[in-house]
Amino acid sequence: MSSENAKSLQKLLERRNQELASMIEIGKALTSSLELHDILQTIMKHVERLIKPKAWSLLLLDKDSGDLTFEIAVSTVAEQLKGFSLKRGEGIAGWVALHGLPLLIPDVSKDDRFAVHIDKKLLFTTRSIVCVPMKIKDQVIGVIELINSLEELDFDESDIALLSAIADFAAIALDNAGNYERISELVKTDDLTGLFNSRHFGHLIDDELGRSKRYGEEISLVFLDLDHFKSINDSYGHLVGSRMLGEFGKLIGRHIRSSDMAARYGGDEFAIILPHTGKERAVIMAEHLLDIMKKTRFMSDDNKIIHMTASFGVAAYPSDAESRADLIRAADIAMYGAKEAGRAGVRGFNR
Repeated sequence: MSSENAKSLQKLLERRNQELASMIEIGKALTSSLELHDILQTIMKHVERLIKPKAWSLLLLDKDSGDLTFEIAVSTVAEQLKGFSLKRGEGIAGWVALHGLPLLIPDVSKDDRFAVHIDKKLLFTTRSIVCVPMKIKDQVIGVIELINSLEELDFDESDIALLSAIADFAAIALDNAGNYERISELVKTDDLTGLFNSRHFGHLIDDELGRSKRYGEEISLVFLDLDHFKSINDSYGHLVGSRMLGEFGKLIGRHIRSSDMAARYGGDEFAIILPHTGKERAVIMAEHLLDIMKKTRFMSDDNKIIHMTASFGVAAYPSDAESRADLIRAADIAMYGAKEAGRAGVRGFNR
């Protein structure tokens, strides 16, 4: 074997060793953390080390609009790319997202698919591009795009093969993160109403009370129990009753502030945490919610109107309680006071 061939073989072996080491590191990143952005950064750092592009970016596909948005970009114009998006089909990245196929363009000036207006807008001169899709179950979720300027070498077929393999890792990371988020939501939420469940409610109220104590702020808690809900189950069946609970949970979610937190506390009982809110304002909110309930047409399966009301109890920290247990007890006492007063009403806690 000639010395020239030996050197070429040695370089090839070194590159393969680097690729193998990078794949192992990427695999470790996938199993060690579920922080999506960190994993994607790790993956792209290995791309940068192995292929050495002038600029690179990872773009994610918006499921609703179909647009591609720059999630990560390393470039002299990276700051300008923040929030920048491409239409599906626009430019090389858009074409790859639309067709789900990788592209290697040695000279973009000879390819009509290249969006030259983007270079002009960013004052950047692109020469060659390699772009590959990221897919989950044959569905394109984004693309990885590497760019070299006029001064850099062309990409080759080995680059596109390596990048395609790495794109598969990135897609796995995105899929894992999405599944993790969905599982986390299931753990925190009540599947019938879509509100937080009672277990997560405990975490929320602890967090909000801790914040209130640190900053000397008020917090209110509203407990509400549906009036005569057993009669709905008895008259229309448990399936209709469950649907009523679901509809009422969604009604609560639509009519509280974005800062408020509502939970299904158990059965037909609900709780709402109102940060930065005194008892007087919380009572007004509860009265407004009760009024909306009275005006809402809940319907049975045979199109009969079901009237639903609730009894509300309101308590506040620190005026009514010094601890989580005291606050819950005070709101609960006030709620039963509303029931004893005839139901379909709001009662604030009185010591």
